[in-house]
Amino acid sequence: AQKQTLQPMLKFWLQPYILSKNRKKCHHMGFRRVFRSYFHVLGGRRHNIAAFMPESAGFEGVSDCSALQEFSVSNSESFWAAAARQRLSWISPFHTVQDCDLSRGRIKWFEGGKLNVSVNCLDRHVHTCPERVALIWERDEPGSEFKVTYRSLLEMTCRLGNLLRRHGVKRGDCVTIYMPSCPLAVASMLACARIGAAHNVVFAGFSAEALAERIRDAQSSTVITVNQGVRGGKLTELKKTVDTAVQSCPTVQQVFVAMRTENPVAMTAKDVAMEEEMQKEDVVCEPAAMDSEDVLFLLYTSGSTGKPKGLVHTQAGYLLYAALTHRYVFSYHDGDVFGCVADIGWITGHSYSVYGPLANGGTSVLFESTPIYPDPGRYWEMVQRLKINQFYGAPTAIRLLLKYGNQWVHKYDRSTLKTLGSVGEPINTEAWEWYHTVVGDGRCPVVDTWWQTETGGICITPRPSNPDAEIVPGMAMRPFFGIKPALMDTEGEVLTSNHTSGALCIAQPWPGMARTIHNNHQRFIETYCQPYPGYFFTGDGAYRSKEGYYQITGRLDDVINVSGHRIGTAEIEDVVNQCSQVAESAVIGYSHNIKGEGVYAFVVLKKGMDVEEMDLSRQLNDLVSKKIAKYACPDCIQVNSRLPKTRSGKIMRRVLRKVVEQDLNGLGDLSTLDDPAAVQEIIEGHRKLSGKQQR
Repeated sequence: AQKQTLQPMLKFWLQPYILSKNRKKCHHMGFRRVFRSYFHVLGGRRHNIAAFMPESAGFEGVSDCSALQEFSVSNSESFWAAAARQRLSWISPFHTVQDCDLSRGRIKWFEGGKLNVSVNCLDRHVHTCPERVALIWERDEPGSEFKVTYRSLLEMTCRLGNLLRRHGVKRGDCVTIYMPSCPLAVASMLACARIGAAHNVVFAGFSAEALAERIRDAQSSTVITVNQGVRGGKLTELKKTVDTAVQSCPTVQQVFVAMRTENPVAMTAKDVAMEEEMQKEDVVCEPAAMDSEDVLFLLYTSGSTGKPKGLVHTQAGYLLYAALTHRYVFSYHDGDVFGCVADIGWITGHSYSVYGPLANGGTSVLFESTPIYPDPGRYWEMVQRLKINQFYGAPTAIRLLLKYGNQWVHKYDRSTLKTLGSVGEPINTEAWEWYHTVVGDGRCPVVDTWWQTETGGICITPRPSNPDAEIVPGMAMRPFFGIKPALMDTEGEVLTSNHTSGALCIAQPWPGMARTIHNNHQRFIETYCQPYPGYFFTGDGAYRSKEGYYQITGRLDDVINVSGHRIGTAEIEDVVNQCSQVAESAVIGYSHNIKGEGVYAFVVLKKGMDVEEMDLSRQLNDLVSKKIAKYACPDCIQVNSRLPKTRSGKIMRRVLRKVVEQDLNGLGDLSTLDDPAAVQEIIEGHRKLSGKQQR
């Protein structure tokens, strides 16, 4: 009965999106043509650039991937206009491709155009393939996965959109979502997009204080959460965290509570039982016609001042860039299963668990657990069971699993894997080699992707490239379509030669980039546009090799100045991690009486390794001296069983600095750490090391 009532309504809704006055063909047919063509060319032997990217048939002089990249930079408007018309379904066409001035922080794409992001992610696929699986929810317990079709996800999204409307959520409002990775969280994001509200997803590991700060800054009147989170066999009381947070958030009028577990929670006057109320709503929800530059979402990222920045991403440009990078960086084919294991609370989860895959009509895995629950084979057991084709994870998880040995990988069939991705920080050479050789059996390309919350999607990565193009371990390598990197010297001049290092900037705007910082455009200009006028400053340093490939050397605030020599901490970590006994490391700078700054290395040994402190120190210093220079050798080496990390897997170098500086009062909020006890171990280890040096 639902099918009979839903299909006619869908056809009615989709007419404005599918048909255009000036075009006889359906947008969705062009969309399917992209899938078929791309699948055909990558399965064949000859590289046909027009089949690889249909839009390129209209680009003069473009015969291969390298030429396509050059065209996308030199003819930016033509490239992005063609991609936007081909890959997005529009209610009204855009009249201006771009209106950007980086020196003033003005970024506008596809002005005049109207569309709805949820229609692009759901309705058009329901119209052509309603029973295709959109999401595979990989729940905490292995083997308990739950599959959601495009039809079901659309129904869930529409019911929730209607519920939000009934409770007064309007176009332009901002809804805060505090949920683990699950289908209802995705439906919440898409429901906001459907009715024209922005969403502000807050990672479900943040403390009540951190959550409250983000709710207040976003001025949310509505929060969506779950009763409890489940991760690594443990329960987290998310509803209680929200209860505490909203006490200091006077704007919050209502909290929608979904039930992840069967355990009841205390409900307040503001609380709404979400699933119960959703069942009262219709499965049809009229999508709002949104301007290209209307806000799609806010996402908070840490700033150098300590106050989180609410970066603003808008509708059309972000969605197009997420879709294009998902398809071409990972060689995503129609029918593949895409496994991005990032939490939806981070930009990686937004772009490559939700918007990119769903815009492409793909099947996306939502991962709720940890890499080592119930054992270190979890990822690879999941790959075997779900038949994952593209796997996208963080270097820190790869290094963690490397420590446990190859047997956990070899135990499972990984023959479905075609592409391996790395995200979050530069991947060291040893981890890259292990990922490629052991996990990928030496047959899967590893795409080391560089990008940021600010960029919206992947900017520098080995693929796409010509079929025979090399991939260098540990390098991001090549700019994506439309991206023009530039390296700047300390005087603000562009470095034009190769085999050089500098501040990484991007020389021209692209559709996926953030538009502003919520309620603080001046801060956006000062952070990203003023340091190098006319360029977007990324805050990262990079090296351009003799061949013109890019390697990220780390944050510029993670650069150590040792006796006048500038060295990126990531560069030292890469060498330290090449030591056969070392599983992973974190390097920071600290105040040194003679050198100005010294090198302090925190090291985690591989399991079963037993090495004398002096021997380890000698090995590491010999290695760093050989690979970089003597000045880069660690002055202090502290061995620990683990490093303090966020639940998304990032090493908390800020915490390490505070410990070494003996500023324990300045450690700040540790609630996002995966294991807060790791900090105490670091403190004790530093105390012992300091005592030895004083003696």
